[in-house]
Formats: sequence, structure tokens, C-alpha cells
Amino acid sequence: MYGKAFAPEYQGALTSLSVNSSLVDVLAEGTERLREAERSGSRDEQARCGLAVAEAHRRLGQVEEADRAWKASYRAARAAGNTGAMAWALWSGGTLARQRGTFPLARRLLALAAELGDRGGDIVVRGYSLAGLAETGRIQGDYEAVGRLHEQLLAEARRRGEARHTVWALEGIAQMHRNTGSYDTAYALFEEAAQIAARAEDRRGHAWALRGLADIVSVRDGATGRALELLSEAEASCREMNLSSALAYNHKMRGNVLYRAGRYAEARAMYDTALSEFRAMSEPRGAALSRLGLAKSLARLGRDRTETAAELADLAGVLERSGLRHAREMVTRAQAEFGVGAEAVR
Repeated sequence: MYGKAFAPEYQGALTSLSVNSSLVDVLAEGTERLREAERSGSRDEQARCGLAVAEAHRRLGQVEEADRAWKASYRAARAAGNTGAMAWALWSGGTLARQRGTFPLARRLLALAAELGDRGGDIVVRGYSLAGLAETGRIQGDYEAVGRLHEQLLAEARRRGEARHTVWALEGIAQMHRNTGSYDTAYALFEEAAQIAARAEDRRGHAWALRGLADIVSVRDGATGRALELLSEAEASCREMNLSSALAYNHKMRGNVLYRAGRYAEARAMYDTALSEFRAMSEPRGAALSRLGLAKSLARLGRDRTETAAELADLAGVLERSGLRHAREMVTRAQAEFGVGAEAVR
């Protein structure tokens, strides 16, 4: 039903690159091809090679370089009059904006990308852009608004037999079920995503699915050993492909698993590692979630109650301002867990 996964963001002279290509290799080849396109004066090729460069920088956590690259790709596409390439550049920019926590900009850029993709007849970039909008809403906890869009995109991806996009949609829907307590449904969806990704040789999608499965077997079944095994398997792929963001989220999840098992000193170390990784790539959502885990671990290890209260109050403010509803609710639960909510510290 599904063919081998492919990476539509690798275009022009870079179409031979695999979805599983190391990002360091993608960046090196993309930069070389981009320089050749600049020397030849081909705006179209500059736009397409620049897109791969932007995406490699973004996934490596090099956000300033990614920002410059997607904008240069867009300018080249506009100069070439290539509507599809303009859409892809905007998709990259919108995805970067979401990664950096600037959600209004992410929505604006992704909506423009979807519109241009539709206008230019590029159904793939349209689908990826709508998927980006759905993921932005999901990350902010607006499940009611984006749940239907996730389901629509899943149906479209299944109809086209597009493995990578099907895996993405399944994982997004699974995460919403997990966050609302429907663990069995979430597990089944993550499991299907892992199976499709494995058959399609989509190692990135497979790593994210394994992370989701690890979360479920930890929180639902208390199977700490199995959860850590799944995370180790996913980590191997993240390291081989240089997936900086996915690796940081893997480490943060390892902290979650260890925390649930009462292994607070180990959890603290993993959250600290993840926090450093997220800060290095300027990813505020991951940093905030790691700070939350770190604060909870330190509280369990005897940290002064006043310091815990101050840390959680600061986190609550950060998440309130950023519009991350689900994460904000997690802080509220932590404040109640340790008796350090607004009422408790007055």
C-alpha cells in the first residue's frame, strides 16, 4: 500500500538524497550545489538547493542559519517566478517559526505556503503546509480545532499511499489521544506509525513513533525497562542522522520515564542534558518542558520548597505568554503535586 518514504524537500540537483541521509551530509551537498547554482545564475536551482540547506540547518538546531537560508530560498524562487518553490520556502520558514515558539508567525507563513501550493498545483507542499498548521495547533493544545484537520490529512495521505505523511498524521493524532488519557488508542496509532515507517524505511518517523510507544508503555504499564529499550533504539537513529531536535526530545522523554519510575537523580541528569540541547538550538517549548521535569526531579530530591514554587511560577508565566495550553496545565498539576500553587505560597 505504501511505497518507500521520500523527502520532497530535497529538490533540483538534490533529489537523489534519501529521507534518511545524515543532515550533516545534506548540508554539505546542499551548500555545494547552492554555490554552483549561484555561479550559474539559476534562480530556480538556488531556491531548491537553498530549501535543503535551510531544512538541514533547522533540523540541526542552527536556527539563525536556517532563518537566513529559507528567506534566501524564497527570494530566489520569487525572482524565478516559481510559485511552488516559494511555497516550499514559506513552509520551511513556518516550520522554523514553530520550532522557535513564534506561533502567530508560524501560522501566517504556513497558511501562505498552503495557499501558494494550492495556486501552483503542488499538492505535496499544500499538504505539508496544512500539516504544519495542524501541528502548530496541536502543540498549543487546541485539539478541538485541529483534530479534524489531522484526520483529513491522514485520509489524504493514505489515499495517495504517502508513507511519510501518513506516519506524521498518525503520530499527531496519537499524541492528542495520549494527552487526553486515551492510552490504548494512542498506543495502537503509534504502533501503526512505527510499522509503516519501518516498511517505508523512514527512520526519522520511526524514531518519533518509538518515542511515543515508550511514553505509553511507561505511563500506562509502568514498563520502565521496555520504555528505555525503545528510546535507546530511537536514539541510535537520531544520532546516525544527526537529528538534534528529535534527540533532545528523546532525552526529555527518557527523563519522564525515569521520573515515573522514581529514579529521580537519573531523571534530573537527563532533563539537564535535554535542557542544554534545547537551549543550544533555541527551542523554547522543549526547554520549558525540560525545565518542568528538572524542577519536579529536584523537588523530589529535597530542593527547598520556596525555590520549587518560584521555578514553577516562572514556568507558568513563560508558558502562558507562549500560548502552550497543554504544557501550562502540566505546570498547574505540578504546583498542586508539590503544594506550591499560588494559594499555597501566599
